[in-house]
Amino acid sequence: MVLPHALANFNRHVTNPTAGLVAGRAPGFGIVLHKGRKSGRSYRTPVMVFEQDGAYRIALTYGRNVDWVKNICAAGGFALETRGHVVELTDPVVRHDPSAVWAPLGVRQMLKTISADYYVESRPAD
Repeated sequence: MVLPHALANFNRHVTNPTAGLVAGRAPGFGIVLHKGRKSGRSYRTPVMVFEQDGAYRIALTYGRNVDWVKNICAAGGFALETRGHVVELTDPVVRHDPSAVWAPLGVRQMLKTISADYYVESRPAD
């Protein structure tokens, strides 16, 4: 079971603003910069992100049906603030991998424990 919806609401209003202060610089974390597909409002969503072989992979700890995932897929791209830099990413794809082999070992164990089977994969825009 992915993390519960009530926790997502709490994090959106309490944890995310605080996490946003360091998530854009800390290894293994980043901030997805995106616009609402209906409102056009700008959002900053802290995430766990890992780069390997030119691809960025973001753990979907709340599942694949969250607004920020719908927003970036509808837009066909987004910006990611990670390690103090902003990277423009394109063609986000939601992938399914219950084994989480794409994630580092310690993170993989946690993702498997909470059954976070999905992740977003995207590559830098040309």
